[in-house]
Amino acid sequence: MSKVFKYSLDNKRYHTLNYFYKKKFGCKVFKVSLNAGFTCPNLDGTVGYGGCIYCSKSGSGEYAGNKEESLTKQFNSVKDILSKKWPNAKYIGYFQARTNTYAPINKLKNMYEKVLKIDNVIGLNIATRSDSITEECLNYLEEISKKTFLTIELGLQTTNEKTTNLINRCHTLKNFEDMVKKLRERDINIVVHIINGLPYETKEDMINTVKYINSLDIQGIKIHMLSITKDTTLAKMYEKEKFHVLTKEEYIDIVINQLELLRPEIVINRITGDPKKEDLIEPLWLVKKFTVLNDIDKEMVLRNTYQGKKL
Repeated sequence: MSKVFKYSLDNKRYHTLNYFYKKKFGCKVFKVSLNAGFTCPNLDGTVGYGGCIYCSKSGSGEYAGNKEESLTKQFNSVKDILSKKWPNAKYIGYFQARTNTYAPINKLKNMYEKVLKIDNVIGLNIATRSDSITEECLNYLEEISKKTFLTIELGLQTTNEKTTNLINRCHTLKNFEDMVKKLRERDINIVVHIINGLPYETKEDMINTVKYINSLDIQGIKIHMLSITKDTTLAKMYEKEKFHVLTKEEYIDIVINQLELLRPEIVINRITGDPKKEDLIEPLWLVKKFTVLNDIDKEMVLRNTYQGKKL
C-alpha cells in the first residue's frame, strides 16, 4: 500500500479503480464494453441535432462491441480471453456507446437483464446523459441497484456555459445537478465524465469544473483529454480555427491540480483518453496512454502531492 495515499495498492497517489474493486469484491474485476445499438437525443432532434462536436461515429464506444452481434456474444468474446489469465475474475457489463437509457423501459430491461444473467457478472455501468433518464427509468434503475452493483456514468464535460454551447452539449448544468440528486436519493452510484482541453477553455475553467464536481455527492470521475478525431464536427472546426491543443505537459499539470482538489474517496475511473490511433488527428501524444499515466505518477512524486491534498 502507498505510504502517501491510502486508497492505492500500487503506490499510486490517487484513488484507483483497481483498488476500489479489489477492496469491494476481493478479486480482479473487469469492465466489458458493450454496444447495444442505442442512439442519442442529441442526434435525433429530441434535444438537439448533430450530437456533441467531438463525438465520433461510434458514439464514444470505440472499444465497445459490434452492435450487429448479440450482447451475450459481445460479452463472452471478451470474457473468454480474460478468464484464461484470471479464472476467478468477476465482470461488470459496461453499456458504453451513445446514450444507454434512451429507449423504452421494456427495451432497457431486456438489454440490462440479458447481461446480468451471464455467469460471474456482478454489476452494470450505464453511460448516459442527465436529460435522458425518465422517472420510470429511475425507478427501474433503483430496482436493479438493489440486486447488483450499479453505476450510472453521466457526461458533464465542463461547467463553463459558453463551452457547453460551443460543443453543442444541449443540456444545462441545472439539469445535470438535478439528475445527480435524483440518482443519489435512490442510493445509485454516479461516475462523472469531464474533458480537459475543450476549445478555448483555460486552466482555470478546467479547475472550476472539478471544484464544482467535488461539491456534489458523486462516487467517481473519468478525466479525459480532448481527442480530435476524423469525421467529426470538431475536426472541421480545428481545421479552420487551429485552436490550442494541450501539450502533454500542460495536461499533466492540469490533471494533478484537479486531483489535489478531489475528495480522496472519489474513485478515479479514468485519467486519460484512449483514442484509436487510426482515427486521431490531435493530440498525437495521447496514443501513448501508459507513458501519460507514468508521467502523471512521476510528476506527483516530484511535487510530493496526492489526491485531496489541497482540500
